[in-house]
Amino acid sequence: MHSKNPFVKDYDFDFLIKHYPGLKDFVFINDYGNKTIKFADKQAVKALNAALLKAHYGLDYWDIPEHNLCPPIPGRLDYLLHIAELIPKPQLRLLDIGTGANLIYPILANCHFGWQISASEVDLDALKNAQKIIDRNSVLTNIDLRQQRFKNSILEHIITPEDKFDVVVCNPPFFKDRSDAQQKNQRKVRNLQLQAEETLNFGGQANELWYKGGEEAFVKKMAAESVQFKNQVQWFTSLVSQKENLKNIKRAINKTLPTVVKVIDMEQGNKKSRFVAWTFRP
Repeated sequence: MHSKNPFVKDYDFDFLIKHYPGLKDFVFINDYGNKTIKFADKQAVKALNAALLKAHYGLDYWDIPEHNLCPPIPGRLDYLLHIAELIPKPQLRLLDIGTGANLIYPILANCHFGWQISASEVDLDALKNAQKIIDRNSVLTNIDLRQQRFKNSILEHIITPEDKFDVVVCNPPFFKDRSDAQQKNQRKVRNLQLQAEETLNFGGQANELWYKGGEEAFVKKMAAESVQFKNQVQWFTSLVSQKENLKNIKRAINKTLPTVVKVIDMEQGNKKSRFVAWTFRP
């Protein structure tokens, strides 16, 4: 985890429960005598997220529908901390592609860094939930939400001629289709040795989980569209969950003739991830 991530240490559950009493129902003492929660239980992770956002960033309300993805906050913040190193400016203008019902990247970018945020989403129900989070938290009122009305577009129809962004961030759908998502979800469950009733955290809507061709196709499409906005965006970035997709993704990005392409590795515990970044600027 990034050295500047405030969640690099173990959670202080007493501190979190003080700010968000609802978390108490999910906390227990493990075999090592430590307080923890079941991280495979979506309701427990939702309560932990609400507590973290309340205790550390002053949010009075954060919730997502039962069927939407529940993001782990420390890993999401790591991405943004590396963005801050990539673009060492005190104030950034950031566009989040596919913000989802959870709005987590705009929340962290706004509250942790004080950046100016716009965020897009194709799913209207997710967009409504994200707007509800904004409306119920005065600290988030400067976040600009935009509906992507064209399902086959990523940057097009979102970036207007007047826009100028320092960076685009994206957590793309990583499965190719429903079958691919189910197979890999089952493999993940087996690897973690979870019981059937403990798989609740691996949920998500179709548009959150899969895209025809998977994340490779999505980032290739994003790269192709990025050429149109090379004078309006300093850096384009996207998470790449599967390392084996990097070679083809980088090849597609290089075909657009950027000046720089970078792959930035990240690590949270045993989980290794990375994001790809490219720019057309000198």
